[in-house]
Amino acid sequence: MGEAVSYQLEDGVAWLVIDRPEARNAINQAVGKGLWEGFRRFEEDPAAAVLVLTGTGEAFCAGADLKEMAALGLTVPPREMAPHLGQNLQVTKPVIAAVNGPAFGGGFLLAQMCDLCVAGASAQFAITEARWGRGAPWAAPLPWLVPPRVAMELLLTGDPIDAQRAYEVGLVNRVVPDPELRSEAGRLARRIAGNAPLSVRAAKAMVQASAGRALDEAVEEGWRLFEPVYLSEDAQEGPRAFVERRPPVWKGR
Repeated sequence: MGEAVSYQLEDGVAWLVIDRPEARNAINQAVGKGLWEGFRRFEEDPAAAVLVLTGTGEAFCAGADLKEMAALGLTVPPREMAPHLGQNLQVTKPVIAAVNGPAFGGGFLLAQMCDLCVAGASAQFAITEARWGRGAPWAAPLPWLVPPRVAMELLLTGDPIDAQRAYEVGLVNRVVPDPELRSEAGRLARRIAGNAPLSVRAAKAMVQASAGRALDEAVEEGWRLFEPVYLSEDAQEGPRAFVERRPPVWKGR
């Protein structure tokens, strides 16, 4: 994985950690490479059910490394600079952002692309590109997550919102004191990891597929996605475990 990003598996939960605290975990080429490797490893790892993405130190991710970009004379950023889940990389299992401190620019993108988000009280979210003459095409899905006028304010002003405001507008699922961030993200991840894996993956796919679809079409897509779940061995194991008053043993088939 290299030194910029680490990957660790604990009880079915993969922890993908950006480790450039001296640069507020800004995304340079090494971080981008580490994120690509980490997400691919997670998707291919049968022992990993959920991934938590976070950063070390006092920042989740301050965005792109502007010093490196200036040195390279970068104009239009390559789309493969970092993984953008659902766009240039498909990950079928749930991903949780655990945001500590600033999630600015590219850091906002990383939090936005995750399925769920837990924020420490110190978390801040901002799309700062307008302040530096850069662009944020990756923010096009944002009005699907928050009201359009909130998205417009974030994009036009470049000003940050705090964790509580992010929770109020629906960008964040829960806010906890900073010392509890890792434990709360871990609890949420383990709760999901304990559920039937086929049901979880189909649910994630259905929510994503509903964006931009008419209601009738979205419902039909939901039926298509869940039919293999109904026909699986796990769909029989769940009711059987309920009757026998024991935890289900999922096989993922």
